Amino acid sequence: MRPELLVFDVNETLIDIDSLQPHFVRMFGDRSVLREWFGQLVMYSMAVTLAGRYTDFFTLGQSVLRMTADVHGVDITDADLAALADAMRTMPAHPDAAEGLQRLRANGFRLVTLTNSPHRHGPTPLERAGLTGYFEHQFSVDEHQAFKPAPAVYAGVAEHLNVAPAACMMVAAHMWDTIGAQAAGFRGAFIARPGNAILAAPGVPQPDVVASDLLQLNEILEKQS
Repeated sequence: MRPELLVFDVNETLIDIDSLQPHFVRMFGDRSVLREWFGQLVMYSMAVTLAGRYTDFFTLGQSVLRMTADVHGVDITDADLAALADAMRTMPAHPDAAEGLQRLRANGFRLVTLTNSPHRHGPTPLERAGLTGYFEHQFSVDEHQAFKPAPAVYAGVAEHLNVAPAACMMVAAHMWDTIGAQAAGFRGAFIARPGNAILAAPGVPQPDVVASDLLQLNEILEKQS
């Protein structure tokens, strides 16, 4: 069945976190620490949610950066923290994002976003990346005080828009995101961005669609229409 609503993750799926690499080269002398930090950030966002606590994603990101610096024996300054926070708000879009979103909209799909990032301080990362015009709404987990992949945050999107979960598809570059959405009754589309891959394990729900980018996603969904 053709999905009515496509719900997009933002970080990595639409905007490129590899643009943060120069900050990690400057602070750690190693660009690979970016992936270490981001992985720890996602893990601790999940841990905080499971523990029934909450702090916003940017604040948590700065705290995880301090923790990562302690692990590596590196001193970082308040200026380093501020520079990373600003960079997290100004990451560029992936090259295929605008054209892919335009084609999906032209094909009649409703498009919204659901991100761990808060929307409380000025323009959103999506706005700064020039992609907001493709979406009818930007949802943040900040409204629920719980991070993805908590099923309630996905269910909240469907309820807010009065769309049945079965008519929704989560589009994300992380399988933990599609797994959470599938637990809420959504279908999942995995976008294979660099640094991410499919987790094939017994008992783990697999994405309904796998695509290399948003252009291929559009091609696949067109064939399902």
